[in-house]
Amino acid sequence: MALAILVISACKPKGTGNEKLYTIAYNIHIPDTTKDDWEIIHMNFDGSGKKNIINNDDVAWTYYAYKDRLFFISDRDTAYRHFFLYETDTDGNNVRKVSDLRLEDSWMSSRNNGKEMVVSARPDRYTRLQLFIVNTEDGTYKQLTNDTAAFYRDPCFSPDGKQIVVSYKKNKRDRETPEELYLMNADGSNMRQLTHYPMDNPSAKEYGYKAGSAKWHPTENFISYVSKQDGKNSIFAITPDGTRQWKLVDNPKSEGWHDWSSDGKWLTYNGSDAAESRYDIFLLNWETKEVKQLTDSTYKSQLAPVFLEKLK
Repeated sequence: MALAILVISACKPKGTGNEKLYTIAYNIHIPDTTKDDWEIIHMNFDGSGKKNIINNDDVAWTYYAYKDRLFFISDRDTAYRHFFLYETDTDGNNVRKVSDLRLEDSWMSSRNNGKEMVVSARPDRYTRLQLFIVNTEDGTYKQLTNDTAAFYRDPCFSPDGKQIVVSYKKNKRDRETPEELYLMNADGSNMRQLTHYPMDNPSAKEYGYKAGSAKWHPTENFISYVSKQDGKNSIFAITPDGTRQWKLVDNPKSEGWHDWSSDGKWLTYNGSDAAESRYDIFLLNWETKEVKQLTDSTYKSQLAPVFLEKLK
């Protein structure tokens, strides 16, 4: 059953006081006629204390955080949109380049306490959109897939690190067949299809995700993902065995890139009107289904929020 959305004026953790404390980072575009300037904003859980923690003329975009470690792709010190993986803290200090592996513009995920990350990468001009495992401590990496005709994008580890869900298309040049979510073992074996996009949907021929930006719920047995259906992007869900599939959020607005808190109690996502003329960041209480908008009209494009843990 789809979830009803109730907009309220406050949305904060309730309980014993032992719950994890979170902050949120997200991406903004600063309009400029001479450069493509994307920055990262860090804010408190309630939307206060917004701070640009990058302040660089690069294209910087965060797709993942582990506890208080914020990972982002950047083209700093290289060619335009020639991305590598970087890490910083929540104040934008101690920026370091994690690896020399050139990355695709794609979501990513980690396991083993943030020591191993699965990414979509392009190590040379002939190899595009393939999966690699990166050691975030020393920057070494190993290739997981090797099918240059296909694309693998937005990989995400299962909570136990034994499986990967990924957006996959057998022929990346095929414009008629949509990408679908596939599951594989963490070593790349036993790949099997999970989603099946409804090709009779009015949005089947429209530009946009058909199955992308997948996130594994950390405590419940389902995977959330973005799909454009019925004229707008929405967050859907599917069980790992494919037996149940449903629309996660029943909302007149468009929802897209999203992240779950590590305890599974909170969902943050970027939403917009159906025309997608501007994007804001929202926070949903998974238990009560209460929602709060965390951003204002300062920026038009506010996208792809991720949770960080505020260590006590």
